[in-house]
Amino acid sequence: MPVLTTDAESETGIPKSFSNEPPSETMEEIEHTCPQPRLTLTAPAPFADETSCHCQAPHERLTIAQARLGTPVDRPVRVYADGIFDLFHSGHARALMQAKTLFPNSYLLVGVCSDDLTHKFKGFTVMNEAERYEALRHCRYVDEVIRDAPWTLTPEFLEKHKIDFVAHDDIPYSSAGSDDVYKHIKEAGMFVPTQRTEGISTSDIITRIVRDYDVYARRNLQRGYTAKELNVSFINEKKYRFQNQVDKMKEKVKNVEERSKEFVNRVEEKSHDLIQKWEEKSREFIGNFLELFGPDGAWEAHYKLSSDLTQFSSCEGALPFNMHQKLIREFAKRRSDSLHMDITFYEVHYHCLS
Repeated sequence: MPVLTTDAESETGIPKSFSNEPPSETMEEIEHTCPQPRLTLTAPAPFADETSCHCQAPHERLTIAQARLGTPVDRPVRVYADGIFDLFHSGHARALMQAKTLFPNSYLLVGVCSDDLTHKFKGFTVMNEAERYEALRHCRYVDEVIRDAPWTLTPEFLEKHKIDFVAHDDIPYSSAGSDDVYKHIKEAGMFVPTQRTEGISTSDIITRIVRDYDVYARRNLQRGYTAKELNVSFINEKKYRFQNQVDKMKEKVKNVEERSKEFVNRVEEKSHDLIQKWEEKSREFIGNFLELFGPDGAWEAHYKLSSDLTQFSSCEGALPFNMHQKLIREFAKRRSDSLHMDITFYEVHYHCLS
């Protein structure tokens, strides 16, 4: 059995320093061989029984002030955090992140209670112990996982794993006949508080599932699970399957309504475009009509010019053709409405009259 060094024990029964050998004058010269924090994340964290600390050097207890200064330099500060970690979520990960970053050089050991112990003191879990162990091993902040961790931390457990500090939220945890299972750890000065993450917990997640039980049961039936696997009665199975069919019909109707709405919107847009184009063409037609048949339109100018030409051609001593053509062009310039009139028409008309 490991023996205590000269400091013996604190008033709480927790040893102040640990050693696997009787104290001697040369003990201080023994080099620490404690496991170091993980530097790479290419493999999951090991279990404690696979990589337990066999360091022969004395494990002197540290104060929080010393640990925050980064001492001792020859070994990491061994921080312990425990829990059930059922349905491992971001709240768990944030608590472990805080425990890992409490000190400059921390080695985080995480204890996970077994199914038997958890069911006895807390209640039934969704995940079994093997699943919960594996979930912790794949958390980046964890350096080592301790399986079948005790519900209450004993001096023997702290000595075996050479734990410097215990990290947990500061709310008293009443269980196993105690008002606070961490009370003796706090009194020994080994407790370091972390903050809980509001709005997320295993109980909250389970509450959501229970509240929406019918939704999840129907979903899993759709995904191929049997009523037996879901522990659903024959009547409820038929009810859920009927509700699924009703939902499918609702979805189809909804899709048809959306497509119909899109079609109506397209028709409205096209109708608006057609009406706008019709209005533009109508204005253009009316303008052309007025330009042609209005009081100052091209038709009136054509009639007046024809009359003038008739008068010119009937006059004695009529002008030669080239002079007559020049007069026509000058007359057309003075009347802007006649700029596009065909001069050839008047030339033919002149020859006919001549």
